[in-house]
Formats: sequence, structure tokens, C-alpha cells
Amino acid sequence: MKSEKQFIIDALLERINGSPFLLVADFTGMTVPQFSELRTRLRAAGSEFHVEKNTFVRRAAESASFPEEVSSLLTGQTAIVTGESDVCAAAKTLKAFHKEFKRPILKGGVLDGAALDAAQVEALADLPSKEVLQAQLLGVLQTPARQLVTVLNEPLASLARVLQAKADQG
Repeated sequence: MKSEKQFIIDALLERINGSPFLLVADFTGMTVPQFSELRTRLRAAGSEFHVEKNTFVRRAAESASFPEEVSSLLTGQTAIVTGESDVCAAAKTLKAFHKEFKRPILKGGVLDGAALDAAQVEALADLPSKEVLQAQLLGVLQTPARQLVTVLNEPLASLARVLQAKADQG
């Protein structure tokens, strides 16, 4: 029995270490169709929703060197969400699902080794998607270069306008 538990903890640890985030939710009162629907929505967002025993998650979190605050989240009926990359997409999906069905209740999580409370996870859900943020960053980075080109071209453009005006007079 002990080796089976260790196998489960090792598999859970592998899933946790393979994800840049871990979100913890209380799934009390969810029906089987709701579970299926939430799993489908999270899968589309590149994440997975799993129900695990709190003791197994606690041991895996300790092995992964997660902050101690994670242990306080592991009470009651707990499910975890892990994913490939975009924590905002997973948080958005959980928030939208909660708004629709009043379940699951977000407890908090871990992002890049830092503990998050429920309010911080909801703040992540309010952020734009990763692609939108990357596009915004690219726009911010391009603006100074565009302005520099405009400033450098302006004396030549002014000279050309003066010469054209002189040619039109003459």
C-alpha cells in the first residue's frame, strides 16, 4: 500500500513540476456533468483539473519546495489545476465557470514558486491573454524607435518643403 501511495505522490509531483502554476479550488457541491464541462473548458485553455487527496498534494508540494501557505489551502474537498503555460487562461476559465455555476470556489495557488491568495488568482483572471500582453509589449517597444525615425527625418523633410516652396516661387 505504501508503494502505491508513493507512486501517486510521484505522479502528482511530476505534474506539479511540469506546470508553472498550481491553482487550488474547493469543488464541494459540483455535479458530474459540471466536472466534465469544467475539465473540457480547462483543457481548451491548456490546463487540467484533478481531484487529489489533500495529504498527497501536501507531500508533493513539500517535495516541490512550495511555500508553506499552500498547506493551509488543502482543506475540505480540494481539486488542483495545473497547466502548460498560461495561468491567466486557467484563472479566467475558473472565474467564468464560478460565475455561471457558483462552483468551484478558488482558494489560491502558486505561480512560479510564489503563493497566491484567491484575490490574486482573480486578478490574474482579469488580465488580458498572454498573446494580447505580448502584442502590447511589442507596441510599447516599437514606439520609441518610430518616434526616433520621425525626429531624424523631420529636418530633411523641412528642408525639402523649403526647397519646394522656393522652387514654386521661382
